[in-house]
Amino acid sequence: MRKTATACVALAAVLTAAPAVAQDVKFVGIFEMSGPGTTAGTNFKNGADLAIKEINAMGGILGRKIAITSSDTASNPTTAKALAQKAVDEQPYILLGPVFSGSVLSSMIVAQEAGLPQWIGGEAANITQQGNPFVFRTSFSQAQSMPKIANYIAGDLKAKSIAVAWVNNDFGKGGRDQIAKEMGSRNVKVVADLSTEPGQVDFSAVVTRAKQSNPDVLFVYLNEEESARLLRELKKQGWDMKKNPVVGETTLIGQKVIELAGDAANGAQAHVGLTIDAPNPLLTAFAAKYEAAYKAKSDHNGIKGYTGVYVIKAVTEKLGKFDRKAFAEAMKTAQVSAKDNPGVLMSVCFNKDGDLDRDSYLAVVKDGKQVIEKTLPPVGICKVP
Repeated sequence: MRKTATACVALAAVLTAAPAVAQDVKFVGIFEMSGPGTTAGTNFKNGADLAIKEINAMGGILGRKIAITSSDTASNPTTAKALAQKAVDEQPYILLGPVFSGSVLSSMIVAQEAGLPQWIGGEAANITQQGNPFVFRTSFSQAQSMPKIANYIAGDLKAKSIAVAWVNNDFGKGGRDQIAKEMGSRNVKVVADLSTEPGQVDFSAVVTRAKQSNPDVLFVYLNEEESARLLRELKKQGWDMKKNPVVGETTLIGQKVIELAGDAANGAQAHVGLTIDAPNPLLTAFAAKYEAAYKAKSDHNGIKGYTGVYVIKAVTEKLGKFDRKAFAEAMKTAQVSAKDNPGVLMSVCFNKDGDLDRDSYLAVVKDGKQVIEKTLPPVGICKVP
C-alpha cells in the first residue's frame, strides 16, 4: 500500500508540473455563402481559411492555434445581424465578415455593442463614418478608391461626361454618390444615372439608355455577376469600348466577372485595390497556393480574407496579448510591413476610423486577363511602412 501511495503522489506531482495546453483562440466568420454574394463571400472565407491553416501550421498566434466557426448570411442583412448576435454569445476574439455593405451595416451594431473587433470586406464609405471603434476594413473605402479612378477618368481619359450604372443597395448607393461627387469636382458631368437591382438579369434597357446618353465614359458599379451580364449586353448591342471606355472598380473586372463575361470583358478598365495579377511576388505566391487549395483562381475578396487574418496576427503579436479592447485601440495607428510580415502581401496602414491605405492598381482586361497598366500610390490617410 505504501508503494502504491508513493507512486500516486509521484504521478500527481508530474501531472501538476506538466505545462497546460494552450487554449485555441476563437474566431467566428459570417460570410455570404449563398445568394447574390456567393462569389464574394466564398472567396473571402477561402482566403481567411487558407491564412488560418498556414498560421496554425507555424504555431498559431502567441502560441495559440486559431479555431474558427463559419456561418452563411445568405446575403441577407437581417440574417447577418442575427449571426453577429450568435457570434457575440460565443465570446470570440475576432469576427470576420461579412462582405456585402448592407450586411456589414446591420451586423456591426451588434459587434460594436459587445466590443468585438470585426474585420469586414464591405467598401461603402458610411461604414467607417459612424464612429465605430471596432470595425476594420480589408479593402479601400469608396472615399479612398473613388478619387483614384476619378483622376484617371478626368485626367488620363479626358472625359467631360459619364453615365453611371450602379446597383441599388448600400454598396451601390455609396459608390454612385461618391463618384458623382468626385466627377463634379473635376467638372465632369453625369449625363445618365442608371439604377439597377441586385440579382438583375436583363440589362438591355440599361445599355440602351446608356447609349442614348452618349457619354465619354460608362462607369459601372455593380456586383460581380451583374457586371458580367452588363458586359455581355454591351457587346451584344455593339458598344465600342475604344470610343466610349467602360470603367469601374474591382467588381467590374474581377476574376469571376472575366470567367462569366468571356471576351465581352476585354477592354473593360478598373481601379483595383487587390489583384493576383499585380507585379508582386507575394501576391503571385498567394495566387498559386489559393488555386492549389480550392481549384479556382482567387479574386480580390480572397486576398481580403487572407491579408485580414495576417494583419490580425501581426497586430496581436506586437500587442503581446489577446485583449479585444487593446487590439482595437492598437489598430488606430497600425502599420504592418510586408517585409516583416509576408502574409499581409502588401504593406498597409490604418487610421483611427478603421480605414486602410496602401498601393493599388489601374488594370484593363486583355485576352481574358487583368493587365496592370500602372501602380497608384497611397492616398495619404495614414503612413504606409
